[in-house]
Amino acid sequence: MIPYHKIQTIFFDYDGTLHDSMQLYGPAFRKAYDVLVKEGAAEDRTWSDQEIGYWLGYNPKDMWQSFMPDLADNIRQQCSNIIGEEMISLMNQGKAKLYKGALEMLDYLQRLGLHLIFISNCKVYYKECHNRLFQLDHYFEEMVCSAEYQFIPKHEILGQVMKQYPKEMVIIGDRKHDMEAGKLNHIYTIGCSYGFGQKGELDNADLIIKDIKELYQYF
Repeated sequence: MIPYHKIQTIFFDYDGTLHDSMQLYGPAFRKAYDVLVKEGAAEDRTWSDQEIGYWLGYNPKDMWQSFMPDLADNIRQQCSNIIGEEMISLMNQGKAKLYKGALEMLDYLQRLGLHLIFISNCKVYYKECHNRLFQLDHYFEEMVCSAEYQFIPKHEILGQVMKQYPKEMVIIGDRKHDMEAGKLNHIYTIGCSYGFGQKGELDNADLIIKDIKELYQYF
């Protein structure tokens, strides 16, 4: 059981935890895949949101290595750029959506005096765009993205960042990377079943929530 009354620091994953990233990533992924088909690097097919959601939470390096490991470097870079550019375009069109109640929850936790840390497997521009959209640095004491750490595994990034903050600690996220980061660093874990995790990814979480607003019950 998590001793919620003792928690001092909360690490928040972003996509699938605070941000409904399918609104951006789904269209961007499909646009990049169309290029792969035109280049003869992939077969034409339809991708469901559920299938695409599998890749959410991976850093870009690991996503491409797992998705199409034999893809030529120039095509991979082209498609990676397409995904990034399309997501920025959609953000500028107002398509980025946080889960209902997410900002209110961050405000509540901050007013409790907790240290809130953003930790995401994303690129710097992605973090900065979302910060501008939602003024995230108003709530987060630090905003960490994997690109700033050469896309090393999230548990290694957490191991470095957590040294700066007081214990007790918890990490909140929707994917196995978040749960592994917590377990390997010996801190508590809260899994978000409303995100993009696949079956079994949250089995070892200390707590599983179905809505971000459930955190009011514990803090």
